[in-house]
Amino acid sequence: MTHPVGRAIPRVDGVAKVTGAARYAADRTMPRMLHGALVLSTVARGVITAMDLSAAAAAPGVVAVYNHTNSPRLVPGFGGPAPMQDATITTNGQIIGYVVAETLEQAQDAATLVTTTYGAVQTPSTFIVDAPAGTAQVPDDQDLVVGDPQAGLAKADVTVTGRYTTPPHHHNAIEPHAIVAYWDDDRLTAHLSTQGVGASQRTLSSAVRIPAADAQVRSEYVGGGFGGKTSAAAGPYAQYTVAISRALRRPVKLVVPRAQLYSIIGQRAEYQADVTLGATRDGTLTSLIHIGTQQQARGARMLFNPNRSVQRLYRVPNLHTRAQAVPLDLPTAQFMRAPELPAHFALETALDELSYELGMDPVDLRIHNYTDISPDTGLRFSSKYLREAYALGRHAFGWDRRNPRIGAMRDGTDYIGWGMATEMHAHDGGSASARVRVGTDGNAVAECGTQDIGTGTYTVMTQVASEALGIPLHRVEFRLGDTTYPAAQTSASSATVPSVTGAVDKAARAVRDSVVRLAVSDPASPLHGLAPDQVGTEHGDLFSLTDRSRQDNYRDVVARHGAPVENTATSTNEPGNSCGAVFVEVRVDPRYGRVRVSRVVGAYDCGRVLNQQTARSQVIGGMTWGIGIALMEHTLYDRRTARVTNPNLSTYLIAVNADVPDLEVLFVDRPDPASTALGARGFGECPITGVPSAIGNAIYHATGRRIRDLPITQDKLL
Repeated sequence: MTHPVGRAIPRVDGVAKVTGAARYAADRTMPRMLHGALVLSTVARGVITAMDLSAAAAAPGVVAVYNHTNSPRLVPGFGGPAPMQDATITTNGQIIGYVVAETLEQAQDAATLVTTTYGAVQTPSTFIVDAPAGTAQVPDDQDLVVGDPQAGLAKADVTVTGRYTTPPHHHNAIEPHAIVAYWDDDRLTAHLSTQGVGASQRTLSSAVRIPAADAQVRSEYVGGGFGGKTSAAAGPYAQYTVAISRALRRPVKLVVPRAQLYSIIGQRAEYQADVTLGATRDGTLTSLIHIGTQQQARGARMLFNPNRSVQRLYRVPNLHTRAQAVPLDLPTAQFMRAPELPAHFALETALDELSYELGMDPVDLRIHNYTDISPDTGLRFSSKYLREAYALGRHAFGWDRRNPRIGAMRDGTDYIGWGMATEMHAHDGGSASARVRVGTDGNAVAECGTQDIGTGTYTVMTQVASEALGIPLHRVEFRLGDTTYPAAQTSASSATVPSVTGAVDKAARAVRDSVVRLAVSDPASPLHGLAPDQVGTEHGDLFSLTDRSRQDNYRDVVARHGAPVENTATSTNEPGNSCGAVFVEVRVDPRYGRVRVSRVVGAYDCGRVLNQQTARSQVIGGMTWGIGIALMEHTLYDRRTARVTNPNLSTYLIAVNADVPDLEVLFVDRPDPASTALGARGFGECPITGVPSAIGNAIYHATGRRIRDLPITQDKLL
């Protein structure tokens, strides 16, 4: 294949995954390996007054039982001291014990034999409404005012005000968190399910007081992360596994059961937004006020539900956004794909309400307030083809056939509703390094300490290296997920393609140039004497651009050289924004309040599309998850105990095949001139941001019921 970048290349790791050859963290086994099991608290606020470990310690196969009295001492990290370092309980389901046994079954059985007595138990604050008045905390960088929002409202002919809420969500990756840790003298190796091998290396080594260079973290395959395997991947469960492995001088494996993940990893924080929009009769926005409140663990400082898309999406001269948090007795929240979703749901729902107040088409309202300049910074976007995305999606969906009257579209007993929303995600940039090597066999290997969390990194970077070198895909291998490779950042905030692509391309082009120079300076080469810029590369061959009969190949040139040709390069990219528009059709059965999503069309501007197939897969995943968030997905807590009551996939409902219609995906596919990633931008999280609001807007169009609280379940419609 001459130019693989931009094509729909199947996943190069696909066969390994479907045949079981791909080895995930929990698949690793070691001689004399022990197994761990956690013991969790059953109260949210209190103190351990007694723990009886004797029955567990005496159980068959048990090697050690740890609690706060004898656990390894860990160095406090970014989130403060780890649990199980003292007797204090701050959340229901926190780690209070760790059992180690010869087999998994023995460890799990012994963990049930630990008995715990608590004192000073207090009633927890579980939901935002439980927080005392005046306890909201506003970080310094989370209160943005542009212009005069109140004066803007005074100029408005029409205003819309509402409160919009999203519940807590949990990541529920198909692969649970897992670690296999072992030591060779004072050197640690950890097979870990993580979105950031480098960050996990630093966290684990710091926790057990060793230099980062003495720790190797490997994560060749990750079965989904969605933000739950960023900082939490190397959290206390992993840190204790590392420390206990060192203490016992044996490998230890811990695979966290799904039910325990609901309390020890973190969640998308409960969120409520108070939104006010003001506009003139022609639809021009005069003011936008968006105050978002979210749950935060006691003592935490970081917020995980930003409002970046609210600040950047529309032309509005008077803007006030605030992200604030109230401390509750729940685990520290985590980023969750996509972090902007709660704030974005509020904005895009409020805009739909405004369109009805104005009697204006929802698409036209958004186009009328389009901007090429970000309101929060006053800077022009490097490129933005959102209007083109609106046009593509509108045409493909047939939006202009929509009857704007509520409840006017019917099919038998079903009410038909059409809704839409804009989508936007602010992706990170950053730096990454990559190493590319062509061997004496003419095959290429590229290495980078990045991750593939299911998004297609293996495939896309193989394409990038292949095209830069001019070597066929099947002769290029991309390796990742190992801290011995050149460093890259965590795979989060859709930053992998923006940061890694440029490094791989740069290193591969340097290797190509080196091989070309070897050829033109080698009397044995048919290319001898040519200027390097007169030589092209393709299909593994080197050839004269003016006389194709003068030809050599990578294998022969490097073999004559007698050693592999290698280069390591670093590239940096700036943060950016990807955007799009999603159009949804729903069918509502008025007898039962049952909602079926029957059609979804999305059109996106994500810069240059490096792989049409993997990019489309990201959209399919975002649309599917968006359907689940809109209609069924939420974490339930017992208010009295702050304990999750649906910690499993039988009661924590997610969208399945029967819930998802055919999904149509379109791309503008125009390079961003500022991107060092061959014109691509970060994209993976964008396609989920607008789907819940588009579904809610479609339900309103069908029924006249405006539901501002997710999920939109049948009881809210009946």
